[in-house]
Amino acid sequence: MRVFVTRDLPGRGLDRLRHEPGLHVDLWPEEFPPPRSAMLERTANAAGLLCLITDRVDADLLEHAGPQLKVVSQMAVGVDNIDVAACAARGIPVGNTPGVLTETTADLAFALLLAAARRLVEAASYVRLGQWRTWSPTTLAGADIHGATLGIIGFGAIGQALATRATGFGMRTLYWSRRQKPQAAERLGASYQDLPALLAQSDFVSVHCALTAETHHLIDADALACMPAHAILINTARGPLVDEAALIEALRNRRIAGAALDVTTTEPIEPDNPLLAMPNVIVLPHIGSASLATRTKMADLAVDNLLAGLRGQPLPHQIPPPEPRTR
Repeated sequence: MRVFVTRDLPGRGLDRLRHEPGLHVDLWPEEFPPPRSAMLERTANAAGLLCLITDRVDADLLEHAGPQLKVVSQMAVGVDNIDVAACAARGIPVGNTPGVLTETTADLAFALLLAAARRLVEAASYVRLGQWRTWSPTTLAGADIHGATLGIIGFGAIGQALATRATGFGMRTLYWSRRQKPQAAERLGASYQDLPALLAQSDFVSVHCALTAETHHLIDADALACMPAHAILINTARGPLVDEAALIEALRNRRIAGAALDVTTTEPIEPDNPLLAMPNVIVLPHIGSASLATRTKMADLAVDNLLAGLRGQPLPHQIPPPEPRTR
């Protein structure tokens, strides 16, 4: 029985697979993701697929894989690169890796908030470029975090973990999500607002919702127009949640003060993307969960899901199939 693993894994996950009796591990050896042709070829006749967010798993790939494919296991929380409905139609469970990256991703979101507010990347470049010649009362003056208002879009585990961090800075926390969460809000001192009201009141807006057809470009030109001119947008969820063209326009016209992004519409971001030329924008290479401990735990969960699916057992962390649409 063969499984295709689309990238090397941290920790001992691959060793666990290689020591599984009767299992052959087909590992993609390159640094970059397998191209589409390789995905189709290597998934064909595989019993299991362990993939990353860079790998598109759609109905065409499933058709090429064949009826013996038993499980798709993703080393990530989000599964917007996987056609879960197509998998469900073929009886293929899809696993993900929730929980273990919550705190690490919230750490990075708050780090981006701090860095953008206090202009840390600009300040470090200022020193490295030899521009620091004297002290001035206005040089690189940024925004205060303590006492500011933080708007959290998506109040799941990561959004709530960010709210926990905000309490230590005496921030006022607002949240918006598809469903109100009064118990978590009361525990964290957060208050629910509809999206336009949240945007209008927030000094910092941090995006933490899942990418779906409904949330694609949730932060568009109209949403950005609701934000105060001094506000900063943080996104550590998925790039297409934000209309990037609208964001660039808002930043150029100083409709908002800045942005701090761990995710972008195209990843890797194109070198000529205007965001990279803007001093009030921080762009990171999608490192929200990138601590060694967290990435190792994610790999272990992905392997757990894969092995369970191969054995015909319930996955420890399985994505529920989408509900059928009603007319």
